[in-house]
Amino acid sequence: MRRLYFRGCQGSSSRVGVDVGEFPHIFFGAMGASPLEAVRRHVTALGFELIEFRMSGPPQRPSIQVRIDRPESRPGYGVTAEDCARVSRVLERWLEGEGGVGRRYQLQVSSPGFERPVRFPEHWRRYVGRTVRVSARDLAGHPRVVILGVPDDFHVTFRLPDGSETTLALDAIREALLQETEPPAAHPGRRP
Repeated sequence: MRRLYFRGCQGSSSRVGVDVGEFPHIFFGAMGASPLEAVRRHVTALGFELIEFRMSGPPQRPSIQVRIDRPESRPGYGVTAEDCARVSRVLERWLEGEGGVGRRYQLQVSSPGFERPVRFPEHWRRYVGRTVRVSARDLAGHPRVVILGVPDDFHVTFRLPDGSETTLALDAIREALLQETEPPAAHPGRRP
């Protein structure tokens, strides 16, 4: 069975899953472009920004996680549940058609949340001067670091907690989450 999830979107307080059937599967190798670039192209065409793309699980039933946001949005004022559903429908058609996945997969489309992932070179450039919590090869723990610069599309320079500076390859970074200095905006009917 294929199960679609919508979670973490503004206006949605819980994770909702819907079973939509089981059909033959075709492996991701049938895709022409890389899955990341194809998903990014579809998300961008709908007026959203791809924040994160993760694909895991066995080829017979891959799990695809997509986080989207509106360009230049602020936490609490971005993607709605309807936006997630719209992007999900477009990605479904692509996955089952030219994406070559077939109908046996799990797709999750959500907003980035309060601690926004920082993944692509354009994100690193946008957040120069901001603090991120980073996990990377050759970096102990998960320190809060300040982004000092992005010398090219493959590296980022940080100020570490001890005041020293280091430059890391983007592909060495496992995870980076933007750290907000202000709390998220209050939503009516929600407790802080």
